[in-house]
Amino acid sequence: MEEDSVRFHEMGLDDRLLKALADLGWSQPTLIQEKAIPLALEGKDLLARARTGSGKTAAYAVPLIQRVLTSKQTVREQAVRAVVLVPTKELGQQVQTMIRQLTAYCSRDVRVADISGKADLSAQKPILMEKPDIVVSTPSRIQAHINAQNLQLHSSLEMLVIDEADLLFSFGFEADLKNLLCHLPKIYQAFLMSATLNDDVQALKELVLHNPVTLKLQGSQLPDSSQLQQFSIKCEEEDKFLLIYTMLKLGLIQGKTLLFVSDVDRSYRLKLFLEQFSIPACVLNSELPVHSRCHIISQFNQGFYNYIIASDEQGLESPAGSSQKTQEKGKKKKGTGKKGKDKEYGVSRGIDFHNVSNVINFDFPTSVESYIHRVGRTARADNPGTALSFISHAELSMLSEVENALTGDSNNCVLKPYEFRMEEIEGFRYRCRDGMRSVTKQAVKEARLKEIKQELLNSEKLKTYFEDNPRDLQLLRHDKDLHPAIIKPHMKNVPEYLIPTALKSLVNPLNQRRKRKKVKSSGVMLSSFKKNYRGRNPLKSFRYAKKRRGEKKAGKP
Repeated sequence: MEEDSVRFHEMGLDDRLLKALADLGWSQPTLIQEKAIPLALEGKDLLARARTGSGKTAAYAVPLIQRVLTSKQTVREQAVRAVVLVPTKELGQQVQTMIRQLTAYCSRDVRVADISGKADLSAQKPILMEKPDIVVSTPSRIQAHINAQNLQLHSSLEMLVIDEADLLFSFGFEADLKNLLCHLPKIYQAFLMSATLNDDVQALKELVLHNPVTLKLQGSQLPDSSQLQQFSIKCEEEDKFLLIYTMLKLGLIQGKTLLFVSDVDRSYRLKLFLEQFSIPACVLNSELPVHSRCHIISQFNQGFYNYIIASDEQGLESPAGSSQKTQEKGKKKKGTGKKGKDKEYGVSRGIDFHNVSNVINFDFPTSVESYIHRVGRTARADNPGTALSFISHAELSMLSEVENALTGDSNNCVLKPYEFRMEEIEGFRYRCRDGMRSVTKQAVKEARLKEIKQELLNSEKLKTYFEDNPRDLQLLRHDKDLHPAIIKPHMKNVPEYLIPTALKSLVNPLNQRRKRKKVKSSGVMLSSFKKNYRGRNPLKSFRYAKKRRGEKKAGKP
């Protein structure tokens, strides 16, 4: 099979494009790229199904760029030749970044613009007036620009791409998409890229594609067990917190990790709990603006954090949730359907997390599809990955549903039981309970308020308002300090007597001693009145006490 595989330099691509591919370190195409790029270069319409992380974006971006470069050899006139439709702003930014990387050596000839953001139409109009070759947008945004006569596609469009096609209809874009098709030329090449081929995708296929080639790659939507190891462990609520604390603190989980929970409040609860033990983590809150979310992702990708706690929208449908939450969710759905859906997408499907080693389902997902998209964040391309799911008694039925869906015809169970003796970490339970007690409902509320307050102070849109109303800014800045949860310093370290004998070789107490020394020395440096006695031990020398007595005597007369 390997002998028959086609490499990038055998596809007839422009040298500048090949050079950019080499810079990205892509020596050979992934399966979807190997099959889709040659067919696309022949001018065929494509319907491609491939799992998350298989290289779908480059599979359509490379032919787009090549087509634009070929067109410009004969027609020098600047025009919008290709449109990429995406369901969300996050994916729009990601696609634009990928195309810019691929056009690093031909950026003058191939210009790309992302208009999927929520900026004013008038602010985006100058970008479209320059007629970028490739426009990335959501269906509603591009339709708004067409209605405002900022964009015309009926004479110039040559290629249309619909990415994550299985989500477009479910995000409420059906009407926008049908209206948009009326403004397109009769003949154009089209690609539908999707993780699943559901009824919505079939409906889109009828609307958009002409005699397409269908690529159904990798029947399983997740990599096999040689690349992705999937485990489950049965534990109830308190044991979930105990497990996550001990596994992270004792270094049993290595590398970048995504922790999925059922809702946003629970994200903050877990974050505050981990902070009790000096385990830094950040929350990817779906209610925050897109730029803030993307900033959190970039910090995670750059290594500032090793743990991200996220919730997805499907988790809010959990029957365990209170009736009040259900009512609130109902109200939100009536208001804006798209916004509700953005929650799930913005976390488990839309954003590209780099080098994720582990996915931990702290709360088990409520559907098979949600499980696939969560776990699909790790073991991407050819990298290995691990998925661990904590299963409570109420979640057992969903576990068997996921197992049945993933096992398929083979008898091998995909989710192996995680062999972990809970009695070994029983000594940590009192610390875990201490941590859980500190994280009250009020603490969670204050943590969320603190984040919203920070967003208000950093908001670009509110800058002019605060300039006109400086008193409001002062009130916001000098508002009472919020203290989400009291952190006890002694909880940071793990005493050696607590470490189970079986794990002592893994934890390596020598490293712990070094860490303690560092903490001690930094503490001494921070303490102002002990600076002169840094090298002395007052319990052995008593010099410190003598000096104090001397000082008292001197001060008596």
